[in-house]
Amino acid sequence: QVQLVESGGGSVQTGGSLRLSCVASGYTYNMGWFRQAPGKEREGVAATSTRSTYISYADSVKGRFTISKDNAKNTLYLQMNSLKPEDTAMYYCAAAPYPFGDTSLRVDTYKYWGQGTQVTVSS
Repeated sequence: QVQLVESGGGSVQTGGSLRLSCVASGYTYNMGWFRQAPGKEREGVAATSTRSTYISYADSVKGRFTISKDNAKNTLYLQMNSLKPEDTAMYYCAAAPYPFGDTSLRVDTYKYWGQGTQVTVSS
C-alpha cells in the first residue's frame, strides 16, 4: 500500500506559475498527475515511467507543464507555468501498482491516489 500526499496548490492569476508536489510513503513505479474540474471527468495531465525514461502530456498542457520524479525523495512534481483559467481544478497524483515501460494518462491504470490539491486560476 502506498500513501500519496499532494501539496502546492493555490490561487494565481492568469499567466502565473505553481509547483505541485506529491510525496509517497515508499518507492513508486509509474506515476501521473490528473485533474478534475467540477462537473467534469477526471483527466490525465502528465505521466512518467518509473525512472522518467518516458514522459507524456495532455495536449492542453504541452509546453506549459513539466512533470518530474525524484526517486531518492519519493516525490513527484508538476511545474505549471503560463496558467490559464481552464486549468482550474483539483489536482491529484497517482501511482501504478507495478512498473511498465511506457506512460499512461488513463485513470484506470493507477491504483493509488492522493487526496488532491486545489488549483484556481483567475482571469
